[in-house]
Amino acid sequence: MMKKTIFISLLMILGSCKEKNDSSAFAKAEKQQIAQQFNDWLEVQFQQDLSRDPEMQTSMGIKTDYGKWTDISSERELEDRKLAESRLAYLKDTIKSAALEGQDLLSYKLYKNLQEQAIEDYEYRLYTYPVNQMHGMHAEVPAFLINMHLIDNEEDAEAYISRLEGIEPLFSDLVEGLQLRESNGILLPRFVYEKVLKDSRNLLMGEPFENSNQKSTLLADFEDKIAKIKLSKSKKAELMKSAKMALVQHVKPAYENLILALEDQQQRATIEDGVWKFPKGKEFYEYALKRTTTTDLSADAIHEFGLSEVARIHEEMKGIMKQVKFEGSLQDFFAFMRDDDQFYYENTEAGKAKYLKEATAHIQTMKAKLPELFNTLPEADIVVKAVEPFREASAGKAFYQQPASDGSRPGTYYANLYDMKAMPTYQMDALAYHEGIPGHHMQIAIAQELDSLPEFRKHLFHTAYVEGWGLYSELIPKEIGFYKDPYSDFGRLAMELWRACRLVVDTGIHSRKWTREEGIKYYTENTPNAESDAVKMVERHIVMPSQATAYKIGMNKILELRNKAKTELGEKFDIRVFHDVVLTNGSLPLSLLEGLVDEYIESKN
Repeated sequence: MMKKTIFISLLMILGSCKEKNDSSAFAKAEKQQIAQQFNDWLEVQFQQDLSRDPEMQTSMGIKTDYGKWTDISSERELEDRKLAESRLAYLKDTIKSAALEGQDLLSYKLYKNLQEQAIEDYEYRLYTYPVNQMHGMHAEVPAFLINMHLIDNEEDAEAYISRLEGIEPLFSDLVEGLQLRESNGILLPRFVYEKVLKDSRNLLMGEPFENSNQKSTLLADFEDKIAKIKLSKSKKAELMKSAKMALVQHVKPAYENLILALEDQQQRATIEDGVWKFPKGKEFYEYALKRTTTTDLSADAIHEFGLSEVARIHEEMKGIMKQVKFEGSLQDFFAFMRDDDQFYYENTEAGKAKYLKEATAHIQTMKAKLPELFNTLPEADIVVKAVEPFREASAGKAFYQQPASDGSRPGTYYANLYDMKAMPTYQMDALAYHEGIPGHHMQIAIAQELDSLPEFRKHLFHTAYVEGWGLYSELIPKEIGFYKDPYSDFGRLAMELWRACRLVVDTGIHSRKWTREEGIKYYTENTPNAESDAVKMVERHIVMPSQATAYKIGMNKILELRNKAKTELGEKFDIRVFHDVVLTNGSLPLSLLEGLVDEYIESKN
């Protein structure tokens, strides 16, 4: 059971929490007043951000602006920068940071860092691909409606219809943003257009867009949802008529205009994939690496670290080969693991259902062992689902969706079962631990449930911390007896190897001018994964520069800090307390996490 107020003794040792001996009672009262002023101000800022972000409201289970979309216009981006500048000025000029201690001082550092990043981000605001095969708006908008927009009553249904109508102006801003990027020398890579166009056209298939026995993706979702609420037949029929009208009059032209814009840009797209091709591309990539890893590691340092980790993991894999008495080279073993039918379920509905059932079982088994590793557990539940058909062809292998803050929606581990040959059973354990428990679900759900932190800290996402924890979570189960099957342990190593290769390929593409084909070749020669995995991963590197470096860099830092604590504390080291230090402060830059662990060590010595 989650303990909402996390161990007072622990909080006293975190975030520079040593109390100073104040000779004056007035000084102590003044500090309390400044801390209260600061926290009150933080809450006002969070509520302001929330009021400007209807999609975040929905993700938290709030229905205040249930029929609206979050503004993505250029005007809004400028407003955001100005807001960050005013907040930064307030922090520097009004809040006496020297009077803050403990979690208040940590909140100050975090919030100041966020504003500085927001200001710096503005310079590179066009260096993104708002439509891409991974997380493009063309697919995320319908996915949001399907997975986030619950319909509990007539008002919720009307809000859904309002959002359907709002897709047209939303996509108008999206197209404007794509055209603005091109005018600044930034176009999607050529291969992306075909994938995005296919997904966009898929959304316009079925009723009411065409005369068909099949309902379109969004109409089917709406009909299914209103069928489950108590309304008269005539009211449901009225709502269905309004939804069809919104789809035809607003959603269809929205996608058609997006498709036309993409087809136009496609003619001028190039096969050069790295961000080095952009104006100030080198500077952008350096900033992206710094932003993603929350370190000052250079592209060259990350590349070399990746190469050394690939070599280390290869040696561990050779140990597994000996264990299972496999005759041949490591490449032969890769081919065996990649091609042998024993490691795959059938690419049928029955095979996919079996995968989901067993992935759920792995998570449930791990749940029972959590008290051995953690003092703090999440209240929110987690479910396992397959990625929806309309986006499975281009979506990633697996991902996690956070639960609603109010408990109305569980966390969700999405497994992409489009190609069962890309989902080997020997990787099932590690994948479930990463996306579910003790991985993303533990970290994100716990952060959302912390009563002791300001609200903004419950929703931060530092990629190296979040994904570093996810990869670290693949290792933790081995330390308490999981992965007894050597093939599943090979799967764990294969997934870590995959993340080590990411360091090499991401920097190769964006810093060393590798081609898409060179990146794919590196994966196929150094990992047991299917070629389709390699293609998707390289294409992900291309559209999300630096993002994939977060996993191994973050995991390495967490392990480094844990080893340091174990070495210095000896018998006084408690893995559960260490995990509290890591998890009960919300998402952090790695530098701040390191400071907290150092203070934890010092407090125990």
